[in-house]
Amino acid sequence: MERNSQFVGQSTAFLDAVERASRAAPMQRPILIIGERGTGKELIAERLHRLSSRWDEPLVIMNCAALPETLIEAELFGHEAGAFTGATRAREGRFEEADKGTLFLDELGTLSMAAQERLLRAVEYGEVTRIGSSRPIRVDVRIVGATNEDLPRMAEEGKFRADLLDRLSFEVITLPPLRVREGDIGVLAEYFGRRMAAELGWEGWPGFATHVQQQLEDHPWPGNVRELRNVIERAVYRWDAWDEPIAHVQFDPFESPWKPLVGEGPKRTQGTDFRDAVRSTARPTLDLESIDDLRAAVDEHERKIVEHALGRHRWNQRQTAKALGLTYDQLRHCIKKHGLMEEAES
Repeated sequence: MERNSQFVGQSTAFLDAVERASRAAPMQRPILIIGERGTGKELIAERLHRLSSRWDEPLVIMNCAALPETLIEAELFGHEAGAFTGATRAREGRFEEADKGTLFLDELGTLSMAAQERLLRAVEYGEVTRIGSSRPIRVDVRIVGATNEDLPRMAEEGKFRADLLDRLSFEVITLPPLRVREGDIGVLAEYFGRRMAAELGWEGWPGFATHVQQQLEDHPWPGNVRELRNVIERAVYRWDAWDEPIAHVQFDPFESPWKPLVGEGPKRTQGTDFRDAVRSTARPTLDLESIDDLRAAVDEHERKIVEHALGRHRWNQRQTAKALGLTYDQLRHCIKKHGLMEEAES
């Protein structure tokens, strides 16, 4: 399978993981890739395959969590006709499909103990047996597994076979989460932003406003690169003025003043006032333990709230004032106080 995928990043932690994958690729041994969701485990698996001697053979991908437990073994090892209800004809499994190539098992930690036992035999002896058959089939498959689980801990708790873990962990590549990849958030934001702008047919790339760049750096990115891509592409396609820096991003696409309230009574529907904005709308966070100047901390929080609301309303001051429950003059005072107009014009 051919994919248009590439690695984007410059941090040492990220480049070290890519380098380790490059060195392990020629080895005909199983590899484990560990990382949080969205860190690029499948991209590393593709790199391991493309830089190996198996590059022109199949790369077969299977998400072990995407199938019910009753079907995983049939999907991996295949089955004969009549092996179970619904098996009207024989079917080869993923191991046979990947013969002479690479089998990438994503979400490896979700495999049942029975599937792990059969997988162990396939790894150790290079043989698989279809369900409903007694005749083993020889296969030449390089296995790459990926998970965000702590497999050694699972092995200690009896939830993952220790002997299988031993055989799969010739090399373990642990991918760094985006929040520790110093300098990569801005690089990735520019990459995804420019690509989305080109897709939309923009005449140029305006970049991001200064306060948006800071918001991107401050966000914890629990979904890592996948989440960042969604946030950036959403912000670009929602922005109407391609010649002005993008001044608003929405991290939570489900955020809405009309979000259904489950199990709660009706709430007031009047416009949001400034105190409500401090509590919820603008989303900036404070490290309460680090505050040593109350007035400066309050001013900084107020600045972030107003800055966020201005970006959300395309710097339309009257709409922003209404959304924050301020008069137009009060908002103008906040803008002047924090120097936001100078920032917007710079």
